[in-house]
Amino acid sequence: MCSRTKCRAFTIFASLFFSLLFTSSAACFNGNCQVLEACSAATDCGPGLYCGNCPALGRTRPVCTRGQATTVTSLVNGLPFNKYSWIMTHNSFSIVDAPPLAGVQRLTFYNQEDTVTNQLRNGVRGLMLDMYDFENDIWLCHSFRGQCFNFTAFQPAINTLREVEAFLTQNPTEIVTIVIEDYVRTPKGLSNLFINAGLDKYWFPPSDMPKKGEDWPTVTEMVQANHRLLVFTSDASKEAEEGIAYQWTYMVENESGDSGVQGGSCPHRKESKPLNSRSASLFLQNYFPTYPVEADSCKDHSAPLADMVNTCYKASGNVLPNFIAVNFYMRSDGGGVFDIVDKMNGHSLCGCTTISACQEGAPFGSCKNIAVPNTSPVTNTAGSFTGSVQFSRSASPVHSPNCWLFLLFYFLFIAVLLQL
Repeated sequence: MCSRTKCRAFTIFASLFFSLLFTSSAACFNGNCQVLEACSAATDCGPGLYCGNCPALGRTRPVCTRGQATTVTSLVNGLPFNKYSWIMTHNSFSIVDAPPLAGVQRLTFYNQEDTVTNQLRNGVRGLMLDMYDFENDIWLCHSFRGQCFNFTAFQPAINTLREVEAFLTQNPTEIVTIVIEDYVRTPKGLSNLFINAGLDKYWFPPSDMPKKGEDWPTVTEMVQANHRLLVFTSDASKEAEEGIAYQWTYMVENESGDSGVQGGSCPHRKESKPLNSRSASLFLQNYFPTYPVEADSCKDHSAPLADMVNTCYKASGNVLPNFIAVNFYMRSDGGGVFDIVDKMNGHSLCGCTTISACQEGAPFGSCKNIAVPNTSPVTNTAGSFTGSVQFSRSASPVHSPNCWLFLLFYFLFIAVLLQL
């Protein structure tokens, strides 16, 4: 028999050990955790999720968070392109930890956390790219008065366009849209750039684009014709000179920066027609502050984003945006922009509360009877893109002490047991 002191110690350690064991066994792990369930590593979370938190909302406990979009055309296909909603990344090229030019300290803002390739793999289908003449080439860059500087430059644009070409080649049913803030003055510079990147074979010709607000071809028709790359420029002269669509002929857009995130108001951009104009059939909603703050994005992409979508929906005459442009697109309190786009597509494509409630071939408004929590992922995994959820190294992984505590108590428990 053990002494009174040893028995008391044994009882304490046993109580702590089995309490910890019960807590650990009750938790999900090994890829079984769902949205908003506690996690300690990305491997705890199911497909399309990562392990993160949102201190900006006071939520420091890490939970599984959506990091991938639904492949909407796998659930509802064959409708005009302008009936769908997609995620667009603002300044897609402005990536945290992107290497600066040799010997130059970059002094600019960052808007995204992973490569363009990974953005596309995670379901982003719209890219905003700022292009400039720089170093006898065309570069992606932040500007000062329309000029690129070595401390605001990122990389030659062809590098990113080759990432797009590789993605379109590997994913023959996907459609990508590029919106260019265009400061290129080199004659035929943009058209030659896309040809050199191998993207001309996917080009959607402006001559086939609806110019008076009509419906676009269906996504099926676009795939069959291999017109899977839409490119728009902010320079009106490029459509006639280089065959690149002038953005404001085909698209309306709300104000960018702080004006685009101010609750209760959704003014149109000065270059754009009014949001309720019916002479352009695409609607781009900007939703990002003037000065991007990585840590605040999870808060911005929660309730405020949903409220702003509703505000812009009313301002546009009850039209949902085809693109939502955001910074740090994966950051949220659980569902974020992924949930918002799912709900928009459900509303537009089948009259349901979310895209996962749509039934192929069923009448509009005929929906599956599914629960739709505020921040839930789609339940139909067949409609989830099978890419890779990842951040750059700047977004440090979440670490939990639970496993180490478990091992510590385990060995202490064994040590006490051996002393009895």
